[in-house]
Amino acid sequence: MDLYSQKSKSIPQKVIILLLEIIIIVCSYWILFEGGYHKIFSSSTSSGNEIRHLVLFLFNCIVFFRICITLFVFIKRKIPWTEAFNIPFAFGLYYIGFAMLGYSNDDAFGLFGIAGISLFIVGSCINTFSELFRYNWKKNSANNGHLYTKGLFRYATHINYFGDLLWVSGYALVTGNIYSVIIVIFLFCFFAFYNIPMLDKHLASRYGEAFVDYKRKTRKLIPFIY
Repeated sequence: MDLYSQKSKSIPQKVIILLLEIIIIVCSYWILFEGGYHKIFSSSTSSGNEIRHLVLFLFNCIVFFRICITLFVFIKRKIPWTEAFNIPFAFGLYYIGFAMLGYSNDDAFGLFGIAGISLFIVGSCINTFSELFRYNWKKNSANNGHLYTKGLFRYATHINYFGDLLWVSGYALVTGNIYSVIIVIFLFCFFAFYNIPMLDKHLASRYGEAFVDYKRKTRKLIPFIY
């Protein structure tokens, strides 16, 4: 099945995604504010840093809001049932994983925390606005069948994924836990070695030489670097 060529509203799948995401976010709240961390790790005595807990939970809520926009505004392709369950699992890695990794850090919320918030904001904006500009461009019937290479996509063929890397890196910095970098590395590898090659194959088959030329002149993921 060509995942990117089949159009569908996929309302049941989208509803399932949101319901599962809400359940996972409630679990993150339990971990961060209701003693859930101590119930899982009874040997831990640290209550962590309240500002860090609050920031991590606010990140979760913002990501969920952006997912709602993505699902019901930007995504027009069919969402398979397997993906409907894989998406909440993947985001659960951020909601729950970063909550667990950052909970017991009782260091002051200093420069790393501020840098994390900054990265999260910048990455979220890059991802959402790159998608928004492309969405508005595609609404113009004169652009039907043409490859979008404008806006932020002029800097990388998958600039939206670069935004994802930045906001996830922001999460990692806020936790102040070195092991959080594993999640960032995993996401980079997923994009570089799985998602991007799959999407490039679809774009090449749909746009032909236009995409080949665009890909030759534009960085893949990280502007000016990769």
